[in-house]
Amino acid sequence: MNSIPPITKNLLIINVLCFFASLAFASHDIDLNELFGLHFILASHFRPWQLFTYMFMHANWSHLFFNMFAVWMFGRIMEQTMGQKRFLFYYLTCGLGAGLAQELVQLAEFWYGGYASIEAVPTSGGIVAMADYLNLWNTVGASGAVYGILLSFGMTYPNERLFIFPIPVPIKAKYFVIGYAVIELMSALSLKGDGVAHMAHLGGMLVGLLLLLYWRGGNGNGKRGGYSNYDRGSNTWDNFRSWFTSLFKKDEPHIDVTYGGRYGQEAAYRQQKKEEEEELNRILDKVKKNGYEGLTAEEKRRLFDITRK
Repeated sequence: MNSIPPITKNLLIINVLCFFASLAFASHDIDLNELFGLHFILASHFRPWQLFTYMFMHANWSHLFFNMFAVWMFGRIMEQTMGQKRFLFYYLTCGLGAGLAQELVQLAEFWYGGYASIEAVPTSGGIVAMADYLNLWNTVGASGAVYGILLSFGMTYPNERLFIFPIPVPIKAKYFVIGYAVIELMSALSLKGDGVAHMAHLGGMLVGLLLLLYWRGGNGNGKRGGYSNYDRGSNTWDNFRSWFTSLFKKDEPHIDVTYGGRYGQEAAYRQQKKEEEEELNRILDKVKKNGYEGLTAEEKRRLFDITRK
């Protein structure tokens, strides 16, 4: 746990504590998922705060494990890349976007699925009044935020190779993320009623994509490039085209990221840090001789990028 950066560590702890709390309260007939899960906006049990709290609640052990495993595996890398505050903002924003996407999908289903015109719904347990049936539309889980993290990893390190059990060959991060998105889209269109909020997952990815492209253009902090790994673009559309084109470029030197591996200990990463240190020393030597104003615009940018990591 000591090797996990603070935001990722606290997200893991909070989610686990919330799950254990739900188990403890369930023994006293209190359903925390009912209170803090995200209800349909037209349901009587909906509360605005549920758009935030739902992402810390989980339905069962496997739901919790796989979400937290993804947060541990990819979240710690992206926190080190983005920085603590930006990573936390990104995580919560993706979770919020996923919740809003789920609400929009449910609203469309309510109006165009015929529910708005009926007073009761037949279920396996009998006839349920529409007001009670709508309260059953309840969403829990960090999956929307997790899919945002997966997207950010795939965009930032597109050519990193991942070893995903049980696939016997490594998969580049960009293909892993694209594959996940395609699977979720196909599932959303063909697996209605499977109990999984596929559109919420896609909503988290979409919000993450827009936010990352916004940062790439230097928006939100007055400087180009939301964090140092991002290309400098002029606007969101240009940044999207640049990123999409980069998916088909030849491999670049990469940091191996595998299950069980520790980020920052691979040879490629050490070489990258060594080169950055040498570049930093060269720039600082120039500052000593000529002062800060003697640096070129590119040298000033590189000095800022390296020292803020």
